Amino acid sequence: MLGAALAAVIAVSSLTACAADPVAQQYLDGDGKGYISADGAVEEVPVAERGEPVVFGGVTEDGEQFDSADIAGDVTVVNFWYAGCAPCRVEAGDLEAVWQEYSDEDVSFVGINIYDQADTARSFAKTYGVTYPSIMDVDSGSAKLAFAGATPIQATPTTLVLDKQGRVAARIIGPVDGTSILSTLVGDALAEGA
Repeated sequence: MLGAALAAVIAVSSLTACAADPVAQQYLDGDGKGYISADGAVEEVPVAERGEPVVFGGVTEDGEQFDSADIAGDVTVVNFWYAGCAPCRVEAGDLEAVWQEYSDEDVSFVGINIYDQADTARSFAKTYGVTYPSIMDVDSGSAKLAFAGATPIQATPTTLVLDKQGRVAARIIGPVDGTSILSTLVGDALAEGA
C-alpha cells in the first residue's frame, strides 16, 4: 500500500515537472491565435549592464535595404510584430504616436515583421497609419536573430528601445499600452549623456 502511494506521488510530481510551455498549451487548448500574450512588463537595462550594440538589417516592405548603420547615433525603437497578431494591431496607433512625437529628434523607429510578406505588411501600415519602415524577416529570421544575444524575443509583440550606441536599453514584453511608458523610455534614452 505504501509502495502504491509513493508511486502515485512520483507520477504526479513528474507530470507537474513537465508542464507544457505556453505555445504547446495553446495548441492543446485548440487556440490558434498564433501569439503568446504577455503582461506588458517593462524591463530597463542599467547603462553599466548593457551589452554590445546590436547590428541588424534587412529588406523593408517597400523593397528598400535597411541597415542599423544608417541610424547610428539615434535612439531607436524596434518593434517585433506581424499583421495577424491582435495586440500588434491594438498597439500600432500608440507606436505611431510616439514616433510622431519624436520625429524631429534623433530617434528612429523600425518594425521587424516576423511572419508576413511585404504586401500584408504594406496593407497593415496603410490600415493602421504606420509610417515607419518594417524589415521583412519571415524568410531569413536574421534581424530577430541579431537581437538574440542581447535579449530574448519570445513574445509577440515585443518592443525594444536602443540607446544612442545601439545597445538594448529597455524592453516592453507584450503590447505597448498607451504612449506614456514608451515616450518616457525614449526620452530617458535621449537624455543619457546629454
